[in-house]
Amino acid sequence: MEPESASARPQRVALAGEIDLEGFRCAARRLLQQGVAPDDIEWTVAGAISTGLFAAADDAVSEGPSVTPAPAAGPSLRVPAEFMTLCADLVQHADTTRFHRLYRLLWRLQREPGLRDDALDPEMAEARRMAQTVRRERHKMKAFVRFREVDDAAGPSPAPPGPLHVAWFDPAHHVVEAVAPFFMRRFAGMRFAILTPERSVHWDGHTLRLAAGVGRQSAPPADAGEALWLTYYASIFNPARLKLKAMEKEMPRRYWTLLPEATLISGLAAHAQERSLRMVEQAPTQPLRRLASAGPKLPPQPAMQAAAPDAAHTLAAHRSAAAACRACPLGALATQTVFGEGPPGAALMLVGEQPGDQEDLQGRPFVGPAGQLLVRAMAQLGWPRAGLYITNAVKHFKYEPQITPRGKRRIHKTPAQREADACLPWLEREIEAVAPQAIVALGATAARQLLGRPVAVMRERGQWVHRSDGLPVLVTLHPSALLRMAPEEREAAYGDWLADLERASRYGRQPLAGDATDAPGGAQDATDGESPGQAR
Repeated sequence: MEPESASARPQRVALAGEIDLEGFRCAARRLLQQGVAPDDIEWTVAGAISTGLFAAADDAVSEGPSVTPAPAAGPSLRVPAEFMTLCADLVQHADTTRFHRLYRLLWRLQREPGLRDDALDPEMAEARRMAQTVRRERHKMKAFVRFREVDDAAGPSPAPPGPLHVAWFDPAHHVVEAVAPFFMRRFAGMRFAILTPERSVHWDGHTLRLAAGVGRQSAPPADAGEALWLTYYASIFNPARLKLKAMEKEMPRRYWTLLPEATLISGLAAHAQERSLRMVEQAPTQPLRRLASAGPKLPPQPAMQAAAPDAAHTLAAHRSAAAACRACPLGALATQTVFGEGPPGAALMLVGEQPGDQEDLQGRPFVGPAGQLLVRAMAQLGWPRAGLYITNAVKHFKYEPQITPRGKRRIHKTPAQREADACLPWLEREIEAVAPQAIVALGATAARQLLGRPVAVMRERGQWVHRSDGLPVLVTLHPSALLRMAPEEREAAYGDWLADLERASRYGRQPLAGDATDAPGGAQDATDGESPGQAR
């Protein structure tokens, strides 16, 4: 190219391809350094395909040499980083004036520094809109390409392993080369070809190459799996949720010819209202599988006082009945029901959330890691475990199975409120049979079930609150919460938790009900500085 004056014919710059960004950058840098105005340049495309990102193939379209001159020496030019991203998107637009637009913005950026921050500039706003259109087209290509398996008898010999899948797509912009690596990563183990009018992409499992475009007549016919797909699509179509305008916004009609299911949309949409009315008029569908029944009803409550002679028999009856409970799905999934443990007449009852993995296997509450921490705390406080009643708000272990390198592991999952409510009658029966003088709620689930309201444990911890029946409840953390803390925080948190539990020591150190030394509501223990008769 020979330089010409601005007053004569414009300078002609021939780029190597439709998305030759590097060629544009080199030419634009030289022209800016020479002070050539935007209107004195004519941008043209010399070739149809750029192979810069792909290995050349025998059937690929050959590229002629770029006629863009090397950049001239001179002061460096600086542009915002986001402008380079804008350039990368905009060169993929189908607008033939896109290179002129980009050069004009570069020209202005060198002379108008404030342009980079001017969100209302018409030329910059239009460039951003065009870039957004390109990004949307790339997204649509990823969403609406449909592969069909074809006979590869005419392919290379010997043919690579695996069937060949071919798709046809007609993009509105030059996005094929930019999107091709996505399909290469997404379908790395599948041989495929994506055919478009402008260029085609081929992946043989090892090499991604770009070839010439083809006509629509080269699109593959329907394969054996398409009828199955159309049957599935029609069966999941819900006429009551049809929003045709929203669907057309996400899947514009120009893409419908590319999608097998598009042949069904018009018919399904036309009868949507009629089908919706029929659905409303039909009787409810009866599920094929129902949850097991709630099991035997709870035995009638005996009239008893604290530590009544038949309290132990009543607890044994509750324990036996709870073993068959199916009021929620947890009973059928757990190894066994984990009922409470301890003597009737215990002055203090401790209530946790639910059994863990070890509790589910052994059938006893608080024997796992959290239980060991609780036993340690009780030993420091002087609470004999044999003199306390320990239970959980939920009687079955809820978990999620997880496959690990060492095999299957059961991960604790917090019970849902309906599951906790299904177990609430068993907890209330335990409270009536044991008749404790006070209860410690370990964690939010236990506190909610005992008090009948949501409890913010961190705000109410260490405080005595009262149930509707007047029974005092001390709220604190569940020991598993301490185990989940960072090691450096655990010791201080344990000390605070121990201080919470200390407030219940007047009950934790009492002998069983009926003992001569026991006096419910008697003198306060010297180590407890607060009376549970007053909620803080």
